Amino acid sequence: MGAFFETIPESTRVWLLQQKVFWIASAPLSASGHINVSPKGGQYFGIVDEKTFWYIDLTGSGIETTSHLHEPGNGRITVMFNAFDGPPKIVRLWGKGTVLEYGTPEFKSFVDAHSVKTIPGTRSIIRVDIHQVGASCGFSMPKYDFKEFRPTLNDFFEKRVAAEEAGDKKNGIENYWAFKNQLSMDGLPGMQRGLVTAQKENIKPIKKMVGPPAPTMPRVVAVNSSGVKPLFVFIIAFVCFLLGQRSATLDVRTLIAV
Repeated sequence: MGAFFETIPESTRVWLLQQKVFWIASAPLSASGHINVSPKGGQYFGIVDEKTFWYIDLTGSGIETTSHLHEPGNGRITVMFNAFDGPPKIVRLWGKGTVLEYGTPEFKSFVDAHSVKTIPGTRSIIRVDIHQVGASCGFSMPKYDFKEFRPTLNDFFEKRVAAEEAGDKKNGIENYWAFKNQLSMDGLPGMQRGLVTAQKENIKPIKKMVGPPAPTMPRVVAVNSSGVKPLFVFIIAFVCFLLGQRSATLDVRTLIAV
């Protein structure tokens, strides 16, 4: 059975911090934009309180979540955890995400205040202000045994950071951010630091779209609980009004004639 809460229950907080992987979902405001789902692994997340969740956004080739959270009027994000061992369970956190980008005062302040252990290649802290929590059974989820975290990503960007510090801009982390993280696949601005470097170094963004953009989905007219479209109701009411006016006019003319 599903259950919903406005805050993260204490028992759920303990369970969340024991998990090894979770998923992030976000989307642009445009109907023709692409919905994004990203897996996140490792112990790079935490809970500030019953309404605030955070995770470290490590560098990668995509920048979809950051772009969606930066988009004016957007910020929607969903975080999902599920049990791979023990009792079945799925937990979703719905909220508004804020990007605390590496190198900004907001980033440093959050890291210091919550003793966040960052690693080379950390590009931001994503803070999620939660407005809804949902728990469901997860009975259909298979069981898996955890082996180990993959070190590949961390090793790769540790080398990029080392190259940057050694003055090798071509292979450094800043140029990587500018090339792959300045724009989303829908062309939304991504990592602000990457955009600044791209402009300064004249770095064109990687082309992420192949073929035409996603088709624009048709807008569906809202339907009320009775299953009748409001526009249809309005047209009927307006026609009835006109007929009533016409009938009243005819009645007056009849009386005058008499």
